[in-house]
Amino acid sequence: MNAISIPRVAAWTGLMILVLGAQAALAEPFVYVPLGGENKIVAVDAAPDEIVDTITGLAAVHGLAGTPDGQFLLAGSFETRASGGEAPAKPAGVSEDEHAAHHGAASADARNAVAEFSTVSVVRTADGSVVRRIDVPGAVHHVAVSDDGRFAVVTHPNAGSISAIDLGSYEVVATVATGPLPNYAAFAPGGDRLYVSNTGNDTVSEIDTARWIVRSNTVVGGSPEHIVLSRDGVTLYVNNVDDGTVSVVEVGDQTVVKTIRLETALHGIDLSDDGGTLFIAVLGGDKVVAIDLATGAQRSVPLAPAPYHLAVVRGTGKLYVSSADEPKIWVIDQRDLRIRGEIQIGGKGHQMVQGAGG
Repeated sequence: MNAISIPRVAAWTGLMILVLGAQAALAEPFVYVPLGGENKIVAVDAAPDEIVDTITGLAAVHGLAGTPDGQFLLAGSFETRASGGEAPAKPAGVSEDEHAAHHGAASADARNAVAEFSTVSVVRTADGSVVRRIDVPGAVHHVAVSDDGRFAVVTHPNAGSISAIDLGSYEVVATVATGPLPNYAAFAPGGDRLYVSNTGNDTVSEIDTARWIVRSNTVVGGSPEHIVLSRDGVTLYVNNVDDGTVSVVEVGDQTVVKTIRLETALHGIDLSDDGGTLFIAVLGGDKVVAIDLATGAQRSVPLAPAPYHLAVVRGTGKLYVSSADEPKIWVIDQRDLRIRGEIQIGGKGHQMVQGAGG
């Protein structure tokens, strides 16, 4: 039998490490989709566009965001309970003392100040387990996490406020009144600023996250909802539902520099990987529109019924769009807007978030 030299073994070992590393780098991500009243999240592998896991036991889960390392999801519930009502169940692995510290009985003053609570669940993506449940003052619509992983923010449309959660301690560190019906939130790069759309008074609030105060409010179009911030943090795109427009806001001086007119109700919005194309779910027109931000040229693809939440799946060339009327997601090619397939998800897909590779 021929002997294999140590240098050759080392070379093969190194080659295998490089191959496996390349495979890991090329692995398609998971996309997590909350299903609202179905009380669960489905995990979709973006390579075959198939559901590979289901996370259950999350009441009325609507808002969803992930930590930058992909290890945890922050799942907000739109279901509320009265102040002083029964606390959520203790997650496995959390001591009684820790659970009591986060969900203990409120004082009389606190009960008078906050009429109802909901729960934000911290979900470990590796096994779908809930590792923390955090009380917040009001139903949660959408969730955002800062790119440094320090804070999560949830919007409370029925309370006119947002809550900030420190992800190191899992404590609510601030509740900030922004305006009537706060809907969507987006952090600036570095996490020092937060932008919140206020559907009830046609504004976007800029929040200083060092002091958790509103620095300014910018008037946009009618009933602003979903927003997306450019990766350089310079430009905010705001979907205005009532007047079918997108406000383009330069955040440095909080000025609306352009209004894009689409003439009917809008919903989801996102930017392509290179930031050059804006994708919009035109719910009222049963289509998705792609806008070249350099030229203003528009392309569209018919999607019926009722295109709803929309998410660019980074690094894949795909766009996921849920339907407000049917339990499915369309898979769209970003380049030519071709419909590449459909995923049956078993409910209405809300705020989708991309996680780590499969």
